[in-house]
Formats: sequence, C-alpha cells, structure tokens
Amino acid sequence: MVLVSAYYLIRSIRETEFVKTVRESFLTLVFVAFIVNVTGSTLGKISEAVGERREIYTVYPAMIDTMGDVGAVVGSTATTKLALGALKPSFSSIRNHATEISGAWLASFIMYSVYAFLSLAIQGQLSLYSLLMFAARVLTTNVIAGAIIVIVSYMVAVLTYRKGLDPDNFVIPIESSLADSITTMSLFLVLNLFG
Repeated sequence: MVLVSAYYLIRSIRETEFVKTVRESFLTLVFVAFIVNVTGSTLGKISEAVGERREIYTVYPAMIDTMGDVGAVVGSTATTKLALGALKPSFSSIRNHATEISGAWLASFIMYSVYAFLSLAIQGQLSLYSLLMFAARVLTTNVIAGAIIVIVSYMVAVLTYRKGLDPDNFVIPIESSLADSITTMSLFLVLNLFG
C-alpha cells in the first residue's frame, strides 16, 4: 500500500491539479483534526452530565449524524447554486437559499422527534410526560445546533467559492466535523440548562 502510494505521489507530483488537491486536503485534515479534539473533550463532559440516562446515549449518534446531513444539504446545494450562478457569493444571499435550508432543517426536526420517541421506547421509559420532557431537550438541541450549522455550512460554501477552492475538499469534511462538535456542545448546553 505504501509503495503504491509512493509510486503515484512521485508520478503525479508535477501535475498542478494533484498538488492543489493534496494541499487543500492537508489543510482540511489539520482543521478537522482540531475540531475532532474539541468534540472529544466536550463528549467527555457530556458523559458526566448524562450519567445513567441511557436514552441520551441511544439518541446521540443519530442526532450528530442528522445534523451533519443538514449541513451537507445546505453546503452542497449552496456550492452547486454558486457554481451555476444562481446564488451570489455573499453571506447576505443566504435568504435566497431559504427553501433548501428550511427543507433540510424541517426534516431534521421531524427526525429528532422520532429519535426521542424511539429512544424512550427502546429504553422502556415511554410515557407522555417523559416523551414531552425528552423531546423538549432533543428539539431544543436541534434548534441551537441547526441554526449554527446552517450558518457555518453556508459560510464555508461561500468562502470556498470566493477563494476558488474545490468545495469537495472543504465543505463536506469541515461541516460534518463541525456538525458533530456543534451538536455535542448544543446538547451539553441543553442538558445543563434543563438538567
């Protein structure tokens, strides 16, 4: 494997597109590594706050994955519209992307509601009161994390476009890593606020 990689590296080192891709990917890797470390330390703090509440552990992976999907939809559709000229490369043009944003966010809101129900049902803790209380926490996390990830994904798409960088090397890797961190921090905040 190493020999094959070395062969292609030596063979392609003079190709401009190859060097650009490697440079952009390396920059993204450094940024993502930093984000993952922040997420890990926050997750450790959440474990202390969660304690024995298994319903949160059950729903957590789905929450971070779904929020990553929201960011991916917003970022990918924004970069496509920017490339087609259907969207101006400015932060204020986010209002012209409202259909995609609201569609992705609404879908995540529905999914978070389903996650809350399923998590409690799986843990054998389903009652109207427990569902309302747990859904309030989960949906508040969605509102906080969703607002942040939408803005961040859109900003990364616009900045990538303005700088002439390949959005495939930046938008999805950065927003998906940030979605994990943002959702984790939002959940931590909600758990501290609501107990």
